[in-house]
Amino acid sequence: MAGKMGRLCREDGLTYAYILLYIALSSGQIFFNKWVLSSKQINFPYPLGLTLLHMVFSSVLCFILTKVLKIMKVEDGMTAEMYATSVVPIGATFAMTLWLGNTAYLYISVAFAQMLKAIMPVAVFILGVAAGLEIMSYRMLFIMSVISFGVLVASYGEIDISWVGVVYQMGGVIGEALRLIFMEILVKRKGLKMNPIAVMYYVSPCSALCLFIPWIFLEKPKMDEAGTWTFQPVVLILNCLCTFALNLSVFLVISHTSALTIRVAGVVKDWVVVLLSAVLFADTKLTVINLFGYGIAIAGVAAYNNFKLKKEVSRVNTNESQNVEVTSLVNSSTSQRADS
Repeated sequence: MAGKMGRLCREDGLTYAYILLYIALSSGQIFFNKWVLSSKQINFPYPLGLTLLHMVFSSVLCFILTKVLKIMKVEDGMTAEMYATSVVPIGATFAMTLWLGNTAYLYISVAFAQMLKAIMPVAVFILGVAAGLEIMSYRMLFIMSVISFGVLVASYGEIDISWVGVVYQMGGVIGEALRLIFMEILVKRKGLKMNPIAVMYYVSPCSALCLFIPWIFLEKPKMDEAGTWTFQPVVLILNCLCTFALNLSVFLVISHTSALTIRVAGVVKDWVVVLLSAVLFADTKLTVINLFGYGIAIAGVAAYNNFKLKKEVSRVNTNESQNVEVTSLVNSSTSQRADS
């Protein structure tokens, strides 16, 4: 009995350690990206180039882990047709998300960028309804209205607002919403389930290609014009490694808990980022209106996550009851054949 309790305590402790690792890495990566892009010491104000480095690094490391060292498994079942119709759109929208989201850090504060990200469930829901994955209801309409109102209040409270940065950030939100919709289509309609490492294995090379083309025309001329590339390779490699470690932490948390835990941890992470950024960055000036509006938006996000959880539990229970009914019918039919 004592041994069983000790094992459970160790498992719970490991789970909480993974969650804390995810929150630390996710928050740290946001601050790291902001520092690399904005710092005069690093001198690398190229969000496209930084994101391209992340994807190339991730592609190489995923290949080594899955094909060379074979530490992690990539699920079978990927076809050329599935790659072209599902993975390519996911890769393109993922590239769009990272590019536009990182570019926003050049114009707006980290805290305000996180506040704008709270609108994500609204974008996902609207696109989900358009794609036939979600059903419009009065309850969901109310929740979406609460989130939107909260984000509007938070935006109204921003002192130094840059509409260019807002446009970039909202573009990143739309890209992420599209990526999540394509991911759901890949899982629900095409039946392929992949862990985050397998997703990165397939998606990273596609995203790298999608980023490489605009980088040639938009940022490479600026980098050439600036003269000799004087950026610090060690810092950029550590930044890429932190990005990959973040994706690995997502895999660890989901494998030990659930996707909902990642959502809840994400909400905690957002608050950590908002509050810490006010201490770490001079361009972050939080106001009472900012925090009040963000609090409303987060309450709406929590209601959205709760609604999705209940819906998922209801779906699982329905499937289980149907399986029980089918098993009962099969057993009944078998016993009737035996009697006759």
